[in-house]
Amino acid sequence: MDHRPQAWGRPRDDVYGAYDASYLNNSGPRTVTQSPVVTGTSVIAIKYKDGVVMAADNLASYGSLARFTDVKRLRTFLDTTVIGFGGDVSDMQFLDRHLKELATDESYEVEPTLDDEDDEESSSSKPGHLNAANLFKYLQKLMYQRRNSFDPLWNQILVAGLDSESKPFLASVDLRGTSFTSPSLATGFGAALAQPIMRKYAGTEEDAAKLTREQAVEVVKECMKVLFYRDARSLDRYSIAVVNKDGIELEEDQQLEKQSWAFAERIKGYGTQTV
Repeated sequence: MDHRPQAWGRPRDDVYGAYDASYLNNSGPRTVTQSPVVTGTSVIAIKYKDGVVMAADNLASYGSLARFTDVKRLRTFLDTTVIGFGGDVSDMQFLDRHLKELATDESYEVEPTLDDEDDEESSSSKPGHLNAANLFKYLQKLMYQRRNSFDPLWNQILVAGLDSESKPFLASVDLRGTSFTSPSLATGFGAALAQPIMRKYAGTEEDAAKLTREQAVEVVKECMKVLFYRDARSLDRYSIAVVNKDGIELEEDQQLEKQSWAFAERIKGYGTQTV
């Protein structure tokens, strides 16, 4: 059977004649994505005293259609870093493959030999152990290079882990290569709906350093609940990750708990109202 794209959805050539593949001609101008098609919504993250908590729901929307309900948008890198993707899912998949190749390359770096142990430069390097700050700098350069090539990756990415001083690290980079750090970060509608909640608990680095892991997890779960209430492109199933010096704990099929829609009774608008 012919599995080429030209043969998809049509009978055999020997029955109905040869397929006209002229529209597949690649002699025209090179084109790139102008707008995302299948997208993921908010990714949220907050620092606490020993690490970072990050979460994202499992929905990928085809326009306004909640089409794919089992898309995991949190990825791990070398057991040191968690990456959360908002935006275009196909570009997320491209970056995921790229990071897996990078992780493989890093894992196969040659460890220092006994002869190199006295070499200060060799002993200070740790092949195969890029920390979160290193990976973030790499992604920032990658996103900026693609933007300068007029072929951007339509994502906003959160990177969480520990830096070279083993302190919690959290940063964001978007499709233009714009990057920044903060004690709490969110993409999509989360920037408007979840950030005010997280800033109550981690408005500054000093505030974040006072948070315990349990408190940070509860704040993130509350934010995911608010996003499900208010964001039409969100879902009640989500992934949550905790990264600290002990490694990464990733749970990918969590269900929102203790939902209450009582607040909806007080909402007025969108139709005929009765007093």
